[in-house]
Amino acid sequence: MTTIRVGTGPEPFAFAGRWLDGHSAAVTETSLGFDEQRQTLVISVAGRPPVHWAIDDIRTLRDQAQRDVMILSVNGDPVARLIVEDPAAQDILRSRCDRLNRGPAPGGLRRLWFWAGAALASVAAIILVLVPVMANQLAAFLPPEGEAALGKATLGQIRQALADTESAPVAFCDSAAGSKALFTMAVRLTDGLDLPYDLSIHVLNHDMVNAFALPGGHVVLFRGLIDNADGPDEVAGVLAHEIGHVVSRDPTAAALRTAGSFGVLSLLLGDFAGGLVVLFLANQLIQADYSRAAEAAADQFAIDRLLAANVSPEALARFMDKLKAEFGDDSAIGRHFASHPQLGDRAETARGAIPVLNDFRPILTPAQWRTVRRMCG
Repeated sequence: MTTIRVGTGPEPFAFAGRWLDGHSAAVTETSLGFDEQRQTLVISVAGRPPVHWAIDDIRTLRDQAQRDVMILSVNGDPVARLIVEDPAAQDILRSRCDRLNRGPAPGGLRRLWFWAGAALASVAAIILVLVPVMANQLAAFLPPEGEAALGKATLGQIRQALADTESAPVAFCDSAAGSKALFTMAVRLTDGLDLPYDLSIHVLNHDMVNAFALPGGHVVLFRGLIDNADGPDEVAGVLAHEIGHVVSRDPTAAALRTAGSFGVLSLLLGDFAGGLVVLFLANQLIQADYSRAAEAAADQFAIDRLLAANVSPEALARFMDKLKAEFGDDSAIGRHFASHPQLGDRAETARGAIPVLNDFRPILTPAQWRTVRRMCG
């Protein structure tokens, strides 16, 4: 026989269960019912005030040994339990409490998110604010010997990172005649300057059109840059720009900033061997992306040194025009030489510095330039 209930509300619920309040080991018989107005399950124990569990907060415990017994808990009370053995009562509870199987909500979730956000904000503040400030201050006080050692060690890592194989790093182009010609170029560009350390100019046998500065007076030119230059004055303009970064200690600050930032990350990620630090330090210095002020200062340094050496800044402007035509402003080499402003604007700045009256002469003789072009064979 089918019974049809007529009315607006659900059929009254009244079943027995066993109650553990979490404060004692006693298991107490209880009667269960629903409070429709408050949308709660009412747990009534003789001689005690009734306990109300919000329907939406009731959960079943998972991985129970007895599949025919329903054990309930409620969000906000990690120890109280309600045991229901009656199959009919279990069916009604499943129909009324549609969030039974979501599992207990983790306690203090809001607090957990708060502390997680605070931790991330702290790491971001260390990497983005504290490390850069400390790096710039340390760069000003690091002794020249320390900078030179840092630059030498980093150069070795960069040579290995650019190598095609793990066993052989990128070779130096170190012919005596070519090195002597580059030394002559550097002497003219730095004449009268009081440098904190001796310059060490290296040419790497790699087809990348690039140049970069390292801490401690190390400046690296690539074979690809020399091959793409139409004359020694263009190389001199790039070399003077990189010497400007060295004099301002931009590479030292960048190295300390990168090592500090990735040192923090390596601690968090478990890279205690420092592999991430070395990898990103090498990449940072190869694709150096200094600030607008640092790039503008290096540009002005290069223009001033070219004029002091009686070399036209037009050569630097031509080389930047060439880079823009071949690689564009958004390429890696374009960003390296001209992040702010773009290559075309910097070329115009160099041209605008050319005096009307001048006695310009090439930085090297044709014979010296040939030895530089042949350094890598």
